[in-house]
Amino acid sequence: MPNEPIGHRVWAVAEGYIPTWSTGPEPEMLSHDTVCLLNTGTEPAQVHITVYYSDRDPAGPYRVTVDGRRTKHVRFNDLTDPEPVPPGTDYAFVVESDRPIVVQYTRLDSRQAENALLSTMAFPVTGS
Repeated sequence: MPNEPIGHRVWAVAEGYIPTWSTGPEPEMLSHDTVCLLNTGTEPAQVHITVYYSDRDPAGPYRVTVDGRRTKHVRFNDLTDPEPVPPGTDYAFVVESDRPIVVQYTRLDSRQAENALLSTMAFPVTGS
């Protein structure tokens, strides 16, 4: 266990897309995008997610709390406040936290019976 929390306070992901349909049983095989948040510190992290689109103003912030020494997986399909993230729409997002965290992005695309899973680390903003 690290003595100091690991991670950064600001992260960016330039690619997001929730497929519009799925193959297989829900909720396990529902096509979705997920942001995975890791807080190795002992205090809760207050996280804000802002979603950016190519054809309209950004949406957010979506507010999430990640307890100390915990992880939280947030499906973009489930974000509704201040507005839902629309399926079938390209987007990007920025994650801002009041404490250092680690951010990973994952997509399950189950539009075909041969499912695809993509996962990548977010881009840490230096000095954050």
